[in-house]
Amino acid sequence: MLPLNTIEEATTFLGRNLTVAETLWFNYSAQKSDYYLYCHNILFLFLIFTFVPLPLVFVETMRSLGFLKYNIQPKVKTSLSEMFRCYKDVMRMFVLLVGPLQLSSYPSIKMIGIRTGLPLPSMWEILAQLTVYFMIEDYTNYWIHRFLHGKWGYENIHRVHHEYSAPIGFAAPYAHWLEVLILGIPTFLGPAIVPGHMITFWLWIALRQIEAIETHSGYDFPWTPTKYIPFYGGADYHDYHHYVGQQSQSNFASVFTYCDYIYGTDKGYRYHKKVLRKLNVQSRIYGTQNGGSYYASTQDLKSQ
Repeated sequence: MLPLNTIEEATTFLGRNLTVAETLWFNYSAQKSDYYLYCHNILFLFLIFTFVPLPLVFVETMRSLGFLKYNIQPKVKTSLSEMFRCYKDVMRMFVLLVGPLQLSSYPSIKMIGIRTGLPLPSMWEILAQLTVYFMIEDYTNYWIHRFLHGKWGYENIHRVHHEYSAPIGFAAPYAHWLEVLILGIPTFLGPAIVPGHMITFWLWIALRQIEAIETHSGYDFPWTPTKYIPFYGGADYHDYHHYVGQQSQSNFASVFTYCDYIYGTDKGYRYHKKVLRKLNVQSRIYGTQNGGSYYASTQDLKSQ
């Protein structure tokens, strides 16, 4: 709740007129508690988990419209009932764990200094903080993910997420309850190190989940705006990790590719791309198909 009652008081406090965005924020938030504003995350997550994957459901069920050529594993078709079952499992986890965790974690938000008042951050400040959040989350998630691919971590926790060897959008948050808790640490770490405004925090939570849905989409669309982000992994990059499964020692990073490159855990993926290029060249020369499989032989890939 803002310690200001009127626009005039806010103008005096800032020593200038409020911007349009600040006026809208003041009118909306002035009489609302900080806890109420923080709990907006629950609504945002519900809406993202429910509606963002829906276009991918349409694409998957309407392959005949020409979308099949963008499918990363075209031989695998996920039925509508399977996608709905995944959504129900995600919502069960949301109601039993994610929602209550959001409700109870507010004291930590106050402790690290997420603010709700004026002035609002500039676009450049928001962009800079979001970049830092993504970098910190990506690095810490990389190492946690590598641990989860150890024998104990995979068999007891991470295998749930890998039930989808050909991932779908709804499967982005589909995981063991303990993995959901563990991976909350990298998500929270960025805002804890570089605290910002509540609006930046909302954007961070929303964008991170939308990015996860995109990388689990199972489709590599050439028009995806994220293709213009340097070192961004994307759906093709993460899909390979799911395809190889438990034995995968490649493509652990959640967002970018630099950790896998630095620590040498992208060799299997690079080998896979090399084989595909060779198959495509042979296909053009001899006018044949490569057997309809997007991937090189499973045995070869899992040995990398």
